[in-house]
Amino acid sequence: MANKRVDEPTGTETVGHEWDGIEELNTPLPRWWLWTFYLTIVWALVYVVLYPAVPLLDKGTEGTLGWTSRGQLAQDMTLADQSKRSVGEALAAVDITQLPGNPQLMQQAVAGGRAAFRVNCSQCHGSGAAGSQTLGYPNLNDDDWLWGGDLATIEYTITHGVRQPAGDDKRQGAMPAFAGSLDDAQLAALGDHVLSLSGKAPANATGAQLYADNCVACHGPTGAGDRLLGAPKLNDAIWLYGGTREDIVRQVKRPRMGAMPAWHDKLDPVTIKMLAAYVHSLGGGEASEPAQVAAGQKADAATR
Repeated sequence: MANKRVDEPTGTETVGHEWDGIEELNTPLPRWWLWTFYLTIVWALVYVVLYPAVPLLDKGTEGTLGWTSRGQLAQDMTLADQSKRSVGEALAAVDITQLPGNPQLMQQAVAGGRAAFRVNCSQCHGSGAAGSQTLGYPNLNDDDWLWGGDLATIEYTITHGVRQPAGDDKRQGAMPAFAGSLDDAQLAALGDHVLSLSGKAPANATGAQLYADNCVACHGPTGAGDRLLGAPKLNDAIWLYGGTREDIVRQVKRPRMGAMPAWHDKLDPVTIKMLAAYVHSLGGGEASEPAQVAAGQKADAATR
């Protein structure tokens, strides 16, 4: 204390000790800082009294308000369940073709379908629904659909699956193998003609004749396909198993026909409806045409 002195340049008293010629100024804390510190102490004491704060041997102090994070979580979960239940009831009561007329319910259906897609569908179609040409899983983001891309048709496809062995309500479109009926030269010519339908190769007269004799019945003269049969378009740039001549020849020679499981016995109707809404929203969804869908389903059943 006897060593204290006033520092002349600053006019501040020193704390009284010195080391190697260096002294420390006794600068007091600002009053606002001290009052803030005191207020935090008061706030902490009030918090300890009102809320759970002090851990004990078997539990913590409960606080005079009776609030707990577990209780808040249970309340939030109850509210979420009630909201989910109300959305489910609303979706169950509305026909899927009417969903676009209710934007809020449609938005909720898409959100629920997005979550269900990640759990049930992303394993094949990918997290972004881009599919896989290597494995023959369709891209759900484009506007190319084998059996139709409106809400009702997508719901029908998810419900009943594709090329399932059991049941009378499954989509069973199949392509015959031409390995034994066409030689390699004919297969190559046919591949060139198929590519010419989308402008990817010059016209091939031999291939055109082979196409007219063997493929027109399902794929149409211009390669537009036939949704009622599940026959894909051949005149666009979208391919399920690849779009090179080698890919096309391989498919004609020994067709690969993927199968999609039926989800009616695994998912409830509301979840399937939400999945259909989500897939429809990815970018390639088409306007609903209930009459055309019904006619397509009847024709599909007639071809089995």
